[in-house]
Formats: sequence, structure tokens, C-alpha cells
Amino acid sequence: MQAITVRDRNAGLAGMSLTDMPYPHAAENDVVVRVHAAGFTPGELDWPATWSDRAGRDRTPSVPGHELSGVVVELGYGTTGLSVGQRVFGLADWTRNGTLAEYTAVEARNLAPLPADIDHTVAAALPISGLTAWQGLFDHGRLATGQTVLIHGAAGGVGSIAVQLAREAGARVIGTGRASGRDRALALGVHTFIDLQADRLEDAGEADVVFDVIGGDILDRSAALVRAGGTLVTVVMPPKVQPKDGRAVFFVVEPDRARLADLATRLRDGRLRPFVGAVRPLAEAPAAFGPGKRAPGKTIIRVAED
Repeated sequence: MQAITVRDRNAGLAGMSLTDMPYPHAAENDVVVRVHAAGFTPGELDWPATWSDRAGRDRTPSVPGHELSGVVVELGYGTTGLSVGQRVFGLADWTRNGTLAEYTAVEARNLAPLPADIDHTVAAALPISGLTAWQGLFDHGRLATGQTVLIHGAAGGVGSIAVQLAREAGARVIGTGRASGRDRALALGVHTFIDLQADRLEDAGEADVVFDVIGGDILDRSAALVRAGGTLVTVVMPPKVQPKDGRAVFFVVEPDRARLADLATRLRDGRLRPFVGAVRPLAEAPAAFGPGKRAPGKTIIRVAED
């Protein structure tokens, strides 16, 4: 099969290429998926898990990408809950070969059934953004109806999903980002938008939950915006500055089949819209990782046609 591989940690993007790889082995409780569409995170080449397995052993050449939508073509020993020929989408393990490939082996529990009327390209944009937004807002932030949430990067891949989920939950939403994202954030339902390049973040006021996907100085300054008893949630780094009368949580998104199925239902019902940006073929995936190459929204790699 063909796959995008990375061979040298020091080479960066120059070490990424489209190559021939062995067909993956379906271990116990795995499935092999024929990938139709895949997503990636631009910073993956900086992750230790891209280069080593759970035991810390080198696993290059490795295949990046962790979001996928496709069709099950093989079941590993003991696999239940899915069947050959079934459409699925989900999140591949961080420390195994990923989804920028024609086929990939994934733990069955990390995948959810994909309804026939959802396009693979749209589905591949949902796993990381959707699960991160849900877990950040509700599992870690404990956002409730009537509360106020401040969402950084409100027009981005994770932020735009978080805005939609928060609005549906009955929260008041303050969004931040660049001026170019203002119209999109407001269209999604943000009540107030803060331009981080022109407005004072501190003018946003207090929030019960602050959800950060930016880090750095913005994360540090956000601690002061957390209302007493509230929560600062971030996916970037452990916060250096703690809220005075609240708590801070750093987390890494986890696979969740039941939540993926719920997100797919919301997508079908028109209650959720992932922000799909450019759609590129597998051979162009290395270029899509490059700085300045990404269009607004989630870049999706189209691996196979339906």
C-alpha cells in the first residue's frame, strides 16, 4: 500500500514522503480500515509518539495522521461491535502508524459507525475537534446551562465545534481570535467576539469556563478571567498561572466511541458543522503540513473515492 511516512526526526518536513509500506497487521481487537479520508494535526512532527512506541522504542518510518473515515476490510482476533464492509470514523492511537495511508490498523473501540449519508471528508474532520471540544467543555470544564464560557480560537477547528456545543447547552459564549474569524464566530452563535490583535482580552469579563487552544501569553492571562469556582481548561500545556479561586486542567483528548456516535447524530441533524478547509490528495499531504500552506479550517486528505 501507499502511505505518507516520516523517517528522520531531524529532517522535519524534508523527511516526509509518499512511499510503499507493508499492509498493516490486525492485532487482537483491531480492525483494518480502508481509509477514504484522513485528518492530521500540523504539530505532529514535534510529538514524541510520532517517533516511538509505548515502550519508547524507535518506530520509524512512521505514518502520521490520527483522524480517519473509511470502511472496515478486516477484523482482528476477538474483535466485536464492527463488521467487514461497515463505514466507520474515529481516532487512531497516538503511538501506532496513523491514517495518512491507504489502509491502517485501529483498535475497534476507537471507531464509531458512520451513517451512509455523511461524507467521509466531513467525518474525518470531526474526531479530534469534536471530542476535544466536548471533553474540554463538559468532562473537564463542567459547563452548565446559563453559565458563561470563553472560547479561544472560536473560528478554528476545535473552537468552532466548541461554540456550537456550548450554545446548544444554553451557555453564553465569548469567542476570541483574529479579526478574520469574527464573522464566522458570530455566525456560529458567539455572543461577544474579542479580536486578540486589537482588543484587550481583559475586557471580555469573567467566565465560568475558559477553554484555551492557544497557550503562551493568552493562556497565562486567561487565568484572571476565571470566575470564582470556575475552570480554566487547556489542550496546549499545563498552565503556569492558576486561577485565584478556581481550578486549571490540562488534558489530551481521548477516544470515545459513544461520544463519536453522538457527534455523528448531531451532524446528521444539522446541529453541528465541522469547519472543513482544503481537501487534498494523499500525495500532497507533506505540502499540507508546511507553514503558510494551510487554508482556514481543517485540512482533509482524500485518500480514496467512495
